[in-house]
Amino acid sequence: MKIAIPIAAGQLCAHFGHCEQFAIIEVDPATKRITGREDVIPPPHEPGVLPRWLAQRGANVIIAGGMGQRAQMLFAENKIAVVVGTAATNPEKIALDYLAGTLQTGDNTCDH
Repeated sequence: MKIAIPIAAGQLCAHFGHCEQFAIIEVDPATKRITGREDVIPPPHEPGVLPRWLAQRGANVIIAGGMGQRAQMLFAENKIAVVVGTAATNPEKIALDYLAGTLQTGDNTCDH
């Protein structure tokens, strides 16, 4: 399983479309351990580009602070589960909390 997390300055970026990089964290759901991480620079943000781009990299889940409804639909069309409302913190902690079922989420920080 691969979890995509938008990051800026090493922490989760509040809005996925404005991040500096994506941490693509490979995890083993059975052992709940991280098996790899790759930080990649995304292409320019345009509607529909990031969901396809992350799907091509094998992402199964995207965890973000905020994301618009249209983007969430585009991720779903690319078979990527969306988790929003996550606070800015270390990507590895986010991935491990997600695997453990303890990831704290709040309001979607995006209103479009």
